[in-house]
Amino acid sequence: MSSIPASAFLALALILFCIGLYGALTKRNAVIVLISIELMLNAVNINLVTFSKYGIAPSITGQIFALFAITVAAAEAAVGIAILFSLYRNRRTVNIDEMNTMKH
Repeated sequence: MSSIPASAFLALALILFCIGLYGALTKRNAVIVLISIELMLNAVNINLVTFSKYGIAPSITGQIFALFAITVAAAEAAVGIAILFSLYRNRRTVNIDEMNTMKH
């Protein structure tokens, strides 16, 4: 892993974050928005692990933060999917524009 420069990992994280940001801001499908948010979180995880490996004082702290972020992302995805299932049962759509109110 040390033969790959840190800039390659940072470039990959930048590309993933930009793809996720574009998807979260432009798409109207709630599932695509959740997937885009996951891409952005994975980009952050790549940065955390890269800086923990190649940083000024390499340590395992960044990897532990990445593991914590993965755990929070999994919980967020589970709650988001549960909310989407509930909304789909009530409205038969996953379009964000049609989910503007929590009232039924």
